Amino acid sequence: MSAVTAGETVGVDEVQLAKLRRRAVLSCLVGNLFELYDFGVYGYFAAPIGRAIFPSADPVASVLSSFATLGVGFLMRPVGALVIGSYGDRAGRKAALVVTVALMATATGLTGLVPSYASIGIFAPIMLVMCRLLQGFSTGGEWGGAASFMVEYAPAGRRGLFGSLQQVSTGLGQLLSISMALILSSVLDPQSLGEWGWRVPFIVGFLLAPVGYYLRSRVSETPIFERAIEKREVVQSPMRLALTQHWRAVLTGFGVTIIWTAGTFIFLTFMLTYAQQTLGMSASAASLSTSIGAVVNVLCLPIVGTLSDRFGRKPFLAASALGFLLLAYPLFHFAVTERSFGALVLVQATGGFLYALINGSASAMLCELFPTHVRYSALSFGYNGAVMIFGGFAPFIATWLIRATGSPSAPSFYVMACAFVSLLVILRLKDRAHLPLP
Repeated sequence: MSAVTAGETVGVDEVQLAKLRRRAVLSCLVGNLFELYDFGVYGYFAAPIGRAIFPSADPVASVLSSFATLGVGFLMRPVGALVIGSYGDRAGRKAALVVTVALMATATGLTGLVPSYASIGIFAPIMLVMCRLLQGFSTGGEWGGAASFMVEYAPAGRRGLFGSLQQVSTGLGQLLSISMALILSSVLDPQSLGEWGWRVPFIVGFLLAPVGYYLRSRVSETPIFERAIEKREVVQSPMRLALTQHWRAVLTGFGVTIIWTAGTFIFLTFMLTYAQQTLGMSASAASLSTSIGAVVNVLCLPIVGTLSDRFGRKPFLAASALGFLLLAYPLFHFAVTERSFGALVLVQATGGFLYALINGSASAMLCELFPTHVRYSALSFGYNGAVMIFGGFAPFIATWLIRATGSPSAPSFYVMACAFVSLLVILRLKDRAHLPLP
């Protein structure tokens, strides 16, 4: 197949190209949805997992242990980015994405089968940690590959939209996770949810993942990567090249991702447990509110992606970081003061909107930082490094801040600090939205 760059075709019929693009986009989005559902569902069942695997007389200690295990999975994301990202820059995006979905399906199924602490003692948390490490390794290679795949298939002037569609699938995976939490918390009593109900979403994820594997195994490689092969631009050590020649761009991606990941993990993942443990709300009310916040994010994504193609990525990135910086504390203070379902919905909907501003424009921005032969490796490493540090342990840090300060609004301090750092990076960013893809 001939190369296609920024919508330009060489020797490819437009009808055939459009058909290939639709099929490629569908396969990537479906696989990405299942992949991110499998990895993210853990965060919405942290409390019952904590009771089953990390029993303690102090319920907060159980949740802290469960959140710490959630964070452990993120330790492997940069490793997955390094190993699978390098493989994707050498063998192709398709080959790497097929590997990630297979690894995730295996790890997710095993998570749902981990015996409780009451059954096998200390081996229960050890087995759970191993499953989370494998999930983290897989996800570390997934996100950068999906982003590269989508943007490299985008026609001229629509990289922002196509990049945002990848985040739509991520958001739908997140929404599917939240929906599972809402359904199970509504139909099961707390004892049943803690004994066996929390295993259901992991088994469901294992059963659905083969659909993504099938679709990905039958799709064509991106035309841009095929052109790189034809021109012999593929290198044997893409990560080394990325870290020696493109390290400034890697740091830029890292810096922008700080608030990107902290914002979602505090306002959408952590908030579900926070609403129950701190605000005293029911599990079903907390799940419904979180679902509404996730829906706001998903609905706004294609709009933001399209507008970023017209006005550039930088205005939306800066607006998101500035919004989190200025509104994080007022939003948390409002939720704590009101302690009502309506207040929680307003807080999470606002957080979902601010998240969408960066979520809908940053995928394309990261891809535009790097040339084809290091794109998968470089953006995966920068992005997943920030997600590991500032996202994976965000719920743990937020819970610890509340305990250490005695203030239920303390998680906002973490969000504000992350937003400040990212805003400084964004203000120095060169917007490449209207330039050809490197």
